[in-house]
Amino acid sequence: METQLTSFWATSKPILIAVALKIAGAIVIYIVGRWLIGLVTALLTRALERQKIEPTIIRYLGNTVSIALNILLVIGILGYFGVETTSFAALIAALGIAVGAAWGGLLSNFAAGAFILVLRPFKVGDYVLAGDVEGTVRAIGVFTTGIDTPDNVHTMVGNAKVMGGTIKNFSINPWRRVELTAQLDHSVDPDDAVARLKTALAAIPNVEKDPAPDVSILTFNERGPVLAVRPYVNNAHYWQVYFDTNKVIRATFGAAGYPVAQMHVAVQQAAR
Repeated sequence: METQLTSFWATSKPILIAVALKIAGAIVIYIVGRWLIGLVTALLTRALERQKIEPTIIRYLGNTVSIALNILLVIGILGYFGVETTSFAALIAALGIAVGAAWGGLLSNFAAGAFILVLRPFKVGDYVLAGDVEGTVRAIGVFTTGIDTPDNVHTMVGNAKVMGGTIKNFSINPWRRVELTAQLDHSVDPDDAVARLKTALAAIPNVEKDPAPDVSILTFNERGPVLAVRPYVNNAHYWQVYFDTNKVIRATFGAAGYPVAQMHVAVQQAAR
């Protein structure tokens, strides 16, 4: 019996030592690998911070790099133990396809969120029209973008819908144009009305001096000339100037004594 145990130990000893060395080597690889992953992530974060990249993008890229490197580390350790990593990689690919099919909508929002963070068509605080929703951007997430509408309703829009359509950013340019019209009667001199309105518009608070407000004849209808009234304003004061311009049009025409625009209809009796 003792001879058998001695023979078994002599046979098993090299195998056990090899396995122990393998396990010790795997532990060392894991510790060193994790340290290197942390070092790479930290260096990437510092490099992006020096470039003054937004913190959201830095976290997004840091987490993505960290996850990818950890997956490679696990595959490397399995390969060190002699596990066939090609089949493991195929399993991961198949799992990715299955998850992609099940979560297609979420993944498309995720990919669109990455493009928003990189391309930066808008930032938090901008007033935009995106995904058929108009308002102020309050949050840019990985899957959704939060927008507060003018009536103070917080709306979450999927990033895929945001990037899949037209994006209007009203906050990038220093000013935007207010589009209004003013109806004149046939008896009113359009040049007099234009001069009065230009003077009155310039006195409205927050109206831009350069470019100066535009007032011109836009078209004609059965009541008379129609004026295009277009002051320029920073987006932050758009609605204040919009409503004040309407009041100025009414007050200016009233002070000038212009008649209310009326439709003139001529009725003729047919000869018998």
